[in-house]
Amino acid sequence: MLKIGDKKLINAWAFYDWANSVYSLVISTAVFPLYYTAVTKDKTVQFLGMDWDHPDALYSYALSFSFLVVAFMSPILSGIADYTGSKKKFMKFFCALGSISVMSLYFFDSVDTVWIGIVFTMFASIGFWSSIVFYNAYLPEVAEPEQQDRASAKGFIFGYAGSVILLIINLIMIQMPEIFGITSAMASRISFVMVGLWWIGFAQITFRRLPNDIYNRKPEKDYIWKGFKELKKVWNELRNYSNLKRFLIAFFLLSIGVQTIILMAAIFGSSELGLPAMNLIITIILVQIVAIFGAAIFSRISEKYGNIKAIKITILTWMLVCLAAFMLDKNQENVALYFYGLGGLLGLVQGAIQSLTRSTYSKLLPETEDHATYFSFYDVTEKIAIVLGTFVYGFLYSITDSMQWSVLSLAIFFLASFIVLSTLKKTKYVQ
Repeated sequence: MLKIGDKKLINAWAFYDWANSVYSLVISTAVFPLYYTAVTKDKTVQFLGMDWDHPDALYSYALSFSFLVVAFMSPILSGIADYTGSKKKFMKFFCALGSISVMSLYFFDSVDTVWIGIVFTMFASIGFWSSIVFYNAYLPEVAEPEQQDRASAKGFIFGYAGSVILLIINLIMIQMPEIFGITSAMASRISFVMVGLWWIGFAQITFRRLPNDIYNRKPEKDYIWKGFKELKKVWNELRNYSNLKRFLIAFFLLSIGVQTIILMAAIFGSSELGLPAMNLIITIILVQIVAIFGAAIFSRISEKYGNIKAIKITILTWMLVCLAAFMLDKNQENVALYFYGLGGLLGLVQGAIQSLTRSTYSKLLPETEDHATYFSFYDVTEKIAIVLGTFVYGFLYSITDSMQWSVLSLAIFFLASFIVLSTLKKTKYVQ
């Protein structure tokens, strides 16, 4: 078994980002939402015995439901995983659930099979986000504290690079289907299968190297009840670590802004600025490519100036993104170019802030064997932030009839996060 800090172990762990990030880009962001909209546009769909005149709302509800399931389930499962020493088994299960569900989207071929698209969208989302909990929990078990910034950044770099490669292949198929002797719709459906195969296939590299039960735990038969006790123990510990508690509050506040912008950026470009789909896809690819460099640059900045200062710089940049988006108008000349520039700026800090928050949280953890349970609270914090952020965004849009005010309001959450981060005490590994 490879020892903690071994480069081969760190690379194998980081490679899971290469495997699973194709889901977040191709399925969550680019291809599947456009395919779903094309199939259901101007149609009434049936689901759970009800008629849905707004299929996009149904899709949104399905995702929200999946986030709530993960938020409820992950702390419980993480407690069981820590008690039984079976993080790897849980990670494998949810990886399989997610990848098989993504491949099952192939059978969503018309408005009559929209139930397939909705059901497997939920299962894919649950599989993806649940596997991430256990994946993140491995960080303090594969890298020493001084290695964790670079290790975390390496994961996001792998993820952005891999997902862009597959997205470009899928877009070639969708834009030029005649070369392959298929229709554009069939090309989209084949891309879903490719994502699932890519995810579960490359994940085997990670699973082959990751350790299992490094603490040699010998669970008793009533492991479910003991898992709940593990969860309660970590919750009580968490409340006593003021630095960790404050960091989770700051992470919650910045996640409201970060995750809402990531989820709503394409809709903002389409609905508010009137940009065509190809402009949005170009922006998405631009964000992914720039994010590769952003994650690497900010991991160096954190090494030189400390994690908290590096995160503060990214937060200030996110506030600038909010202000710039507020000032954009679809009647401006070259609005598409301004949107590309905004995408480049966003990409610079998107990977950086996600990478740094993960490694900073890992460094702030006490000496513990309950990494999965601790990271489940990190994950739940992010999921609740998504629910609140999208609600605030939608609510302000409904009362102002402008997404620009919604985007500007997110700057308030970034500012609040900046203030909370300023109250953190310096530690040996977090400056």
